[in-house]
Amino acid sequence: MQITFPSSRLRKLCASRQSLVRKFGSEGARKIQQRLSLLEAADTLEDLRVLPGRCHELGADRKGQLALDLHQGFRLVFCPAGDWRRKNDGGLDWSSVYAVEVIEISDHYS
Repeated sequence: MQITFPSSRLRKLCASRQSLVRKFGSEGARKIQQRLSLLEAADTLEDLRVLPGRCHELGADRKGQLALDLHQGFRLVFCPAGDWRRKNDGGLDWSSVYAVEVIEISDHYS
């Protein structure tokens, strides 16, 4: 799957293990890199349903975004990018998502 970032700052952070360790600790950096690798290796978002990280759609003010769990309340937040479809019930057709944009790495509880 293709992964993009809304800023060069976030892209550079995610590309540097040293920067990730400095900001999120060694376990946080490992989980972030692991989740990004899962996204990259997946053909579509549907592939992530059965993989570690509990990929899930968000609601309320984050409707249209998804998240993968990291550690200690942190999550990798992203949204579908490119051409994708909705199902008849209005939900996201995960099998049509071939690209995502990583929005942020956030602490779910703060």
